[in-house]
Amino acid sequence: MRITPQRTELRELPAGKRSGAPASPSPAEVKQGSAESARIAPAMNALSAMAEVDMDKVAVIRQALARGEIGFDADKLAGLIARYHGNQG
Repeated sequence: MRITPQRTELRELPAGKRSGAPASPSPAEVKQGSAESARIAPAMNALSAMAEVDMDKVAVIRQALARGEIGFDADKLAGLIARYHGNQG
């Protein structure tokens, strides 16, 4: 298994949405946005309670994995994940 860095890219806005002033959302968009906000609120709260990711430590671990200094057993990890989640599937 190979771990590669994640890439984040900015997406272009459609031509109609490029103006400097934000467009007013339609009532349907407001309602949909409110429903989406309510669905993701628990996840956002949990995320905000989590500690920040120390990317320097992540880089050190990736380098150690690449050099073979840290063993990684994908089957064992899969088994632990399945056990933690009750072997749902």
